[in-house]
Amino acid sequence: MNVFIVLLLVIIFIIFATIKLKTHPLFSLIIAALMAGGMLGMKCEVILETIAEGFGKTLSSIGLIIAFGTVIGIFLEKTNGTKVMANTILKIVGLKRSPLAMNITGFVVSIPVFCDSGFIILSSLNKALSKKTGISLVVFAVALATGLYASHVFVPPTPGPLAAAAVLGADLGLVMLLGLSVAIPVSLVGFLWANYIGRKLVSGLEEKDDVDNNSKSEKEAEYTVSTLSAFLPLMIPILFIALKSILEYPGFQLKPNSFINTISFLGNPTIALLIGVVFAFNMGRKASLKIRYDWVVSALKEAGLIVLITGAGGAFGSVLRAMDIANYIPIKADMLFGGILIAFFIAAVLKTAQGSSTVAIITAAAIMAPLLPSLGLETPISKACTVLAIGAGAMTVSHVNDSYFWVVSQFSNMDVKTALKSQTVATLFQGITGLVLVLGIQYFLG
Repeated sequence: MNVFIVLLLVIIFIIFATIKLKTHPLFSLIIAALMAGGMLGMKCEVILETIAEGFGKTLSSIGLIIAFGTVIGIFLEKTNGTKVMANTILKIVGLKRSPLAMNITGFVVSIPVFCDSGFIILSSLNKALSKKTGISLVVFAVALATGLYASHVFVPPTPGPLAAAAVLGADLGLVMLLGLSVAIPVSLVGFLWANYIGRKLVSGLEEKDDVDNNSKSEKEAEYTVSTLSAFLPLMIPILFIALKSILEYPGFQLKPNSFINTISFLGNPTIALLIGVVFAFNMGRKASLKIRYDWVVSALKEAGLIVLITGAGGAFGSVLRAMDIANYIPIKADMLFGGILIAFFIAAVLKTAQGSSTVAIITAAAIMAPLLPSLGLETPISKACTVLAIGAGAMTVSHVNDSYFWVVSQFSNMDVKTALKSQTVATLFQGITGLVLVLGIQYFLG
């Protein structure tokens, strides 16, 4: 069977299984890998070996990173570290620019914490600021949501871009540095749209006091941490990973010495995130050992699902690579921006169709991996740009089939029409902005 038709059929199957059959992405990706191998004429034992190899290879590179990153996120959440970050940024930016403060807060918080969780944690602060400033809650909601979303799809160790970097063989430090350079303006585009459209819209529902959330806040007040303690578990790993990537960039050609070797070790993503976990444990020192143990167990349960989905995406990509599908698809290395646009388009179709940004990123990366040589995307910059193009596509657009859309709307008292006009349109502008920035990076640096 024609390879292009096979690829199209398995993509349709993934979308159909996820949306209509409510199949977990782990199973839809593995079944898609089996289908692809069978339709392409691979022997059963070869298909199974290829799936196992792809699954194991992917997890060996990022399994621990995802686990450690999730632990850091849980500790920030449970100790109210995210709220400490928010209040710190609010003091710096000022009450008059509080929507911008929430946008920046969302951007920072979503690097280790899933955007859904981050929005839920900070939604009460949104409501308080709206009452205090008289600014529409829609402004705060979209400003926070778009800040969270930007780093969620562009900046490791968030699982999506982390998994894409592993599947495509991109340098994680380079993805992080370029991801930050793209995510910051993308986040600000979300803020500007929030500021524009939010002042024309109001929440469509009555605000309700959440007794459970209030009691929870009072219960966890004893775990409030200092500003430095809140930021260190996040900033230290990012610093080490970024330093390693800078020092080892091919253009520098630095001679190995004790300092470079130390940074190279500490900047290894696994080691850097483990150091972050140590700072997270210190942040939660006011909690008992039993409570901290329970937090870790909760984090690892959450990480387990992410790890399995990521591994399934790696298995799917391994089957596609084994058949060398690039030889069957009419694409050339001299397409200039063609490869980046293809990566964006695949991710955007998957995202818009089935809702999950993480699933869209992992699936799109698996599809793009065997195409990189034919598309001329083999340099470190090009691979990183491909990861970011997929991230841009995976945020275009968030609408009614996306759980994040409902988190933003329901926790901000927005009806569906208001949320579509504000949040959905914001993600469209963000995705397009991200694509334009990635194309610029590829043109000047690729």
